[in-house]
Amino acid sequence: MKKRILSLLASVAMLCGLAMLAPASAVAAPYCGIYWGSLPESASGMSSAQIENLRTGRHACFDRLVVDLEGDVSGYSVTYVHRVSELGSGFAVPLRGGADLEILVHAPAYDADFHATYSPRHPSHAVDVDGYRTFRQVAFSGSFEGQTLIGLGVRARLPMRVFTLDGPGDGSRLVIDVAHRW
Repeated sequence: MKKRILSLLASVAMLCGLAMLAPASAVAAPYCGIYWGSLPESASGMSSAQIENLRTGRHACFDRLVVDLEGDVSGYSVTYVHRVSELGSGFAVPLRGGADLEILVHAPAYDADFHATYSPRHPSHAVDVDGYRTFRQVAFSGSFEGQTLIGLGVRARLPMRVFTLDGPGDGSRLVIDVAHRW
């Protein structure tokens, strides 16, 4: 009886060991074919465009933030930071989530007469992201010296991609996608 129990325990231990050595692809399917990383993404240049709107969308594999501009977006910087700091003052922009994504658009949110072209009712919650899988908070920090800062609180430091799109009309869009998981 003792030999039988020891033999059974040895078999269970061997099966557990084999399961741990199995390749990851045999255990879990690839996640949406995402190959993005989490390193900073940027493009140089200042823009004569103005920010008109922020909007978000939920997709099967990622959450999306879109910055709508009137004119061509030329420059931006999107990077994970320890904390997002307001332009000019350096005060912290409090964000919910496990990671902070700083989005600096090289375009103002005001026109040539310094009238706001984008002014959300609640800047610390510029876009409602309740129920999103990755996004926790979108904060519009404001514009300073021709640049606009947006803080994006996300669940964790996850893969992201950044790209621009032309249109509609003479406008353009800065698109930031953050994956739901690695």
